[in-house]
Amino acid sequence: MRVVIAPDSFKGTCTATDAARAIAEGWRSVRPDDDIVTIPLADGGEGTLDALETVRGAERRSAQVTGPQGDPVTADWLWLPTGEAVIELAQAAGLPLMNPRDSLHATTRGVGELMRTALEAGATSITVALGGSATTDGGAGALAALGLHLFDDSALPLPDGGGALRRLAWIDDQDLLPPPEGGVQLLTDVTNPLLGAAGAAAVFGPQKGAAPHQVDELEAGLARLAEVLGADPAVPGMGAAGGAAYGLSALWGATTVPGAAEVGRLSGLREALEGADVVITGEGRFDGTSLGGKVVGHVLDISGARIIVIAGIFAEECSTESISLESLAGSPEAAQSDAAHWLRAAGAEAAAC
Repeated sequence: MRVVIAPDSFKGTCTATDAARAIAEGWRSVRPDDDIVTIPLADGGEGTLDALETVRGAERRSAQVTGPQGDPVTADWLWLPTGEAVIELAQAAGLPLMNPRDSLHATTRGVGELMRTALEAGATSITVALGGSATTDGGAGALAALGLHLFDDSALPLPDGGGALRRLAWIDDQDLLPPPEGGVQLLTDVTNPLLGAAGAAAVFGPQKGAAPHQVDELEAGLARLAEVLGADPAVPGMGAAGGAAYGLSALWGATTVPGAAEVGRLSGLREALEGADVVITGEGRFDGTSLGGKVVGHVLDISGARIIVIAGIFAEECSTESISLESLAGSPEAAQSDAAHWLRAAGAEAAAC
């Protein structure tokens, strides 16, 4: 049989690459002669670089950039053989890089520095995975790193961070670098607008450490940014990564696309699924969000083969064949303590079915 193994990461326990490898080892222990193809996937957040590094000819590079607190950090990015650069926002502005969390001052400047690095390397297009941000600056920091100048009403440069955007009076984009000829894609799995009760500040600000009064400050700053830039803040997805999707769309012409589908495209998922007899996908927790733009849902949507879903925990019933690591291990804690072992066990069970 031809078997395609295409999981997301099992967050906190196993990368998508390691999960695919473990499931494949389990399957081979039962059916060693089958043709197995592993394709690690991601939904456009953390883990995107790890998943795409398996693409033939992908080259992992690194650069020292400004972290979300203003300190230097080393951030990885990918160069694909097509000339496309893939940047993971979390590498330069991710929440784990903030200690303590500071929602008003966190900046995406390092993301823009990575984009500039990719441009200088000759990238013909840029893909940015937006998940996991510590920031709510509307992408202003990234745009500043790309040459945008932001000023207050005294003609003084605006400092980084979403908290300062309330004082934004005008911008100068004369030095803003042009985007690559092939354009810029933003990978996301959220459809939140920039502003309002479902917007970047209200929904995601508290997760980034914002107290209620700080959420109001961030909301006011994003609203002022929208007034100055002029693009429609109500477009679905503009609230992704603290509004970074909005800023990059407004001034750099970036387009938002579903992360899981685009990572699948870059990984050659559709081609691999052709002629597959069995497809195995999975994630750490299967719940109501799994079918709405996540990896598992995307695989289910595009595959016509027999599908088996492996998850650490099933919080909701799955309509296709499924294997729970929690059930195999006896408890969630046991499953998480040695995820690779239980993924191998799940792969073996899938092969025996």
